[in-house]
Amino acid sequence: MFIRDANIVTADDLLAMAREQRTGGKSVHVTSDTALRQSAVWACLRLRADLMSTFPIDVYRRVQGLQVEVPTPPVLVTPGGSEVGVKEWMYSTEFDLDRSGNCFGVITERTGVIGPDGRGLPGRIDLAELSQVTVRATGSTITKFVIGGREYDPWEVWHEKQYTVAGFPLGLSPVAYAAWSIEASLNAQQFARDWFAAGIVPSGTLKNVNKTIDKKNAREVKDGFRAAVSNGDVFVHGVDWEYKPVQAVNQQSQFIEAQQYSNGDIARFFGCPGDLIDAAASGSSITYANIGQRNLQFLIMNLGPAVSRREDTFSRKLVSNPRYVKLNTDAMLRMDPETRARVIGAQITARTLAPSEARALDERPPFTEDQLAEFDRLFGSRSVPAQPTTAVPGASS
Repeated sequence: MFIRDANIVTADDLLAMAREQRTGGKSVHVTSDTALRQSAVWACLRLRADLMSTFPIDVYRRVQGLQVEVPTPPVLVTPGGSEVGVKEWMYSTEFDLDRSGNCFGVITERTGVIGPDGRGLPGRIDLAELSQVTVRATGSTITKFVIGGREYDPWEVWHEKQYTVAGFPLGLSPVAYAAWSIEASLNAQQFARDWFAAGIVPSGTLKNVNKTIDKKNAREVKDGFRAAVSNGDVFVHGVDWEYKPVQAVNQQSQFIEAQQYSNGDIARFFGCPGDLIDAAASGSSITYANIGQRNLQFLIMNLGPAVSRREDTFSRKLVSNPRYVKLNTDAMLRMDPETRARVIGAQITARTLAPSEARALDERPPFTEDQLAEFDRLFGSRSVPAQPTTAVPGASS
């Protein structure tokens, strides 16, 4: 069932209405932009977008059952023209996908290769700011995009989405649904600023220990004291005045605890383990044998599904069948030098990797004859290792 209201259009609007009823409009209003003020939100978005933007993009096709790499089309090299390279483009789009569930761009150039919709494949995509985009839809079908006040047909616009639900044409915004947790953290920060700026309670008490002070004298003393201490000056007084700062130990502790709890919630909403954004994980201790295992866990459990979705979108919309796009996530799984050398050595010994291929991984050319001769002098002549026997024990030759 849908509740129609002139002021309720998105999940953000619904949250805003509930917020007004609960707080009288005095709390911090969380949007995709204001959420970036929360360091845990920024850290999650930055980490995911940083990694996604550094994965090399490769294009392949199947030839007799083998995966053969083919030239990468220009749209996956400079998707935004000469001024916007693919790494910047991938960072921007992943940042928008993770914070709002959608990213948009205007297709300004097309290639001569006909795509599945009967038009040329996109050759250039100029990204649009989220706040400038309005979507018109009938049911689950988008009929128009309005970007910067101009209408576009769906085929003119690049649209990626994630966090989808059946029958809804747009991706969901994690910010909208995480707003309660983010709002708590932002309000805690606002409280701290007000507290330490003496906006919530008096910063201290100034008491005359010898006599009772009427309102007029109290005002004069307060004004004199404030004028002296506001700029760090010395307050001169006799023996009858006693100044006592208000202590905020308990409130500071509660503020810090609220920050840590909110950071853990936010990390879960945005698909980032708390330890990767330096968010304390209360009551738990996570250890890994090496950085390779940590990165592998993050890739499989957190970032891998987003990578797979983007590969599928690029394969359907940016290259022609039977070509397909793969993001090379091996760049994330870099091992320490000792582990890497051991793994490569084992692959060469097991005959699953040739020495020339191993050298290519280090961007070195194959061995020359002079180099091989030097190995022969140092370690003996080249020979073919003995192959394991396949003879059946007890069988006659």
